[in-house]
Amino acid sequence: MSPVLTTRHRSDRAGVVILGACAAWALLCAAGRPARPEGVLLAVLAVAAGYAGGRIVGALLPVVAPAAAAVVGLGLVLGTPHSGQAGTPGPAGLLVAYAALAVGAACCAAWASTSTPVRVGCALLALAVVVAAFGVGSVPGGLAGTAIALFSLVARRPRRLLGLVGFALCAALATGTSWATAERALPAGLSTSLQGQLTEERVHLWQDAIDITASHPVRGAGPGRFAELSPTARQTAEPASRPNSAPFQQAAEQGVPGVALLAAAFGWMLYALRCSSRTTPVVLTAGAALTALAVAAAAGNVLSFSEVTAGAGLLAGVATAHLVSEDASARRECAAHA
Repeated sequence: MSPVLTTRHRSDRAGVVILGACAAWALLCAAGRPARPEGVLLAVLAVAAGYAGGRIVGALLPVVAPAAAAVVGLGLVLGTPHSGQAGTPGPAGLLVAYAALAVGAACCAAWASTSTPVRVGCALLALAVVVAAFGVGSVPGGLAGTAIALFSLVARRPRRLLGLVGFALCAALATGTSWATAERALPAGLSTSLQGQLTEERVHLWQDAIDITASHPVRGAGPGRFAELSPTARQTAEPASRPNSAPFQQAAEQGVPGVALLAAAFGWMLYALRCSSRTTPVVLTAGAALTALAVAAAAGNVLSFSEVTAGAGLLAGVATAHLVSEDASARRECAAHA
């Protein structure tokens, strides 16, 4: 068996195990409690379905598939009204996710094409997403899209492994910063600045999540139970059902193992990109978009929306898809060594 096929099968097996563990752990945390694991199960299903679909369409239509996804993302950006700050659970946070995934998909389509006019068209599509994000009032969404597009321009230069390690460190830094903010462990000036951007209410929600985790460190309080256990969530004018952070929600509702599984799912996507036979610019561009999504998820509820989780899976699937021509070459190589 060729090395390409071996690494592909290894990453696929890892994905099945990790996503299966995420679903199983959610059910275990809900057992014997008035919990609601449906949201977690739906998110896992959306990621798996998006990834499988991305692998299929990415193999058959390596340029058209991500370009079409970018067009859909542009429509979502234009159709979502802006309302508030980037980390909020509503449209503002979604705009960051939509813009990041759409720009990432457009840039992947550009790198996948060998035609200059097509590449220019895809680049203009990415630019349109950035302009649209700024146009509807989402400065964080526009900045995220701009950063991904600029990184994609130089994606040929970094080594693949080094770039993916950098993405993992960025996601870890964002999560660590949010945790340090909730614990008030940052320097006074930086802490005040961050709290001004995040709002005091969100920081209190994070602190409630830490308290719940301390009381239920292994199984958490149960999926969907944060709102009934958080004093801050109950006292707000519009009661919050989530702590506005995927890591904090996992910790409060599924304990420390839940956070580990969330990190493992992100790590699996980076590993799948590492094993991908696609070109390094496609791989690193997709990794940049997924990392931007992970950073947004550290301070918002973007992973609670199925279209976002499915879109992340789709982008990862497209960037790890093996083109039909590559599969034919691999089969010929296997036959030659049989």
